[in-house]
Amino acid sequence: MFAYTVRRVLATIPVMAIVALFVFSLLYLAPGDPAAVIAGDQATPQDVERIRASLGLDRPYLVRFGEWAFRIIQGDLGVSIFTNLPVTTMIAQRIEPTLSLMVITLCLAVCIAIPMGVIAAWKQGTIIDRAVMGFAVLGFSVPVFVVGYVLAYVFALELDWLPVQGYTPFARGFWPWLENLILPAIALGGVYIALIARITRATMLEVLQQDYIRTARAKGVGQKGVLFLHALKNAAVPIVTVIGIGIALLIGGAVVTESVFAIPGLGRLTVDAILRRDYPVIQGVVLLFSFVYVLVNLVIDLAYTLFDPRIRY
Repeated sequence: MFAYTVRRVLATIPVMAIVALFVFSLLYLAPGDPAAVIAGDQATPQDVERIRASLGLDRPYLVRFGEWAFRIIQGDLGVSIFTNLPVTTMIAQRIEPTLSLMVITLCLAVCIAIPMGVIAAWKQGTIIDRAVMGFAVLGFSVPVFVVGYVLAYVFALELDWLPVQGYTPFARGFWPWLENLILPAIALGGVYIALIARITRATMLEVLQQDYIRTARAKGVGQKGVLFLHALKNAAVPIVTVIGIGIALLIGGAVVTESVFAIPGLGRLTVDAILRRDYPVIQGVVLLFSFVYVLVNLVIDLAYTLFDPRIRY
């Protein structure tokens, strides 16, 4: 178990190195002269040169990358071109809304999708199964921003049950905090629920055909015990895998969802930074999202050992 954990942790190092190289290269891959674009049409040549020097574009690529990577290791993500604030400070100011939205969406999706998939597999071929699969197809087909606008129109504008936009910090109370995140979490979680439900159903159908399931039923184990103790546990590895992969959907969907519901999170920060060509902020946010995704996949890999001890070796 220890050797497996060490191998998986060490495997993340080259991945993050490649990600860091790509994130740093965003500045050089951008079309045109980034310094001239940032400076604007009214800028003087001196302004362009000053911005180019601040971005390090007047120095060799490898030298600049080495200096940038060394600062990243020390926790320094640079300074915003437009606000002159440290990128770490800007991220710290915006991380709570995004983290809250992703955690609630993840909990909502797992609690709904896994039972849906299990029941659909149990009731294979029935109207319940077809309803779950129909919802899954709908969840994949409708874009997040469309679902968000529909939910906002129905439940916020027409029924006036929930706020239409904004975010309330958790420190101001649990219900005000949760109230602002219900609609965004539902909008963001639709495709995630559909994905997990489909994988759960497909994996459960395969597991329910195994001999040990028939043996458990022959011993008198009840239907709930067969489904949730025997079958679901042995079907957990693919389900946990797709949950981890789906984190990328949450990260990408958070950008759209926060724009629709005016949530001041990292998604909005990313959009604003892209529109202003604030490359230090773009690099810092993308690097943070990449690190979170790699870390989640590491946790998923280690979680495999809880469901299948053979993976430890």
